[in-house]
Amino acid sequence: MLPNITNIQASWLTVGKKVAELCLHAGANDFGSIMIEENVVSAAGARFRFTAQGIQEAIREAGFTPQLRTQEYEYRELPPEIKQQELDRKELI
Repeated sequence: MLPNITNIQASWLTVGKKVAELCLHAGANDFGSIMIEENVVSAAGARFRFTAQGIQEAIREAGFTPQLRTQEYEYRELPPEIKQQELDRKELI
């Protein structure tokens, strides 16, 4: 990887779970985040949806350890309580 590119996001929202997991193995260090309200990509036809727990499980399935971060890519502690978003199970990947 080039030394001037310190962070690469896999962006599960646009590529889906399996490709995002492959991206982690190819050098990406960010799986992507939960979208509270996402309209642009879904309007273009993307149907991928994840909960916080689902993202963590996908990262673990790929063989990595999930870690929260700030916008500056500094590690962040896991909050004591995370409220999971309820999703329509038909829409989950």
